[in-house]
Amino acid sequence: MNVRTLITAVGAAATLALAGPVAAHDDHAETVTPQFEQAIPNIPGKSLVALEVVYAPGGVSPAHTHAKSAFIYAYVVSGAIVSKVNDGETRTYKAGESWSETPGARHSISRNASATEPAKLLAVFVVDSDDKILTTPEN
Repeated sequence: MNVRTLITAVGAAATLALAGPVAAHDDHAETVTPQFEQAIPNIPGKSLVALEVVYAPGGVSPAHTHAKSAFIYAYVVSGAIVSKVNDGETRTYKAGESWSETPGARHSISRNASATEPAKLLAVFVVDSDDKILTTPEN
């Protein structure tokens, strides 16, 4: 995921500015739109954050890691997403399929499988409430 876009999206979610999408930086990136953020009442210090990620045709996210506290559930809403997390295999997930990512996971591959059609996923984070930076690019 584009880190600047994700940070902007999370900041917007934190202030409950859920109305509009966050623009991608180029034609081959993704657009991240905050959908939901709320503290989990029966798990003190934890929040649930949901982001919609739309990849343009051929869209690619740079390699990144997630917050050390973040457990992530990713669900492909439409199209197909190619993903590789940690030392796992590179897989293509189609609409209706999902995967999870453990806290501190390294996401080396995240891209649209199609060069001609967009793809969309919903990323749901269970994260420490004070973790506002959910994604950090690899150096």
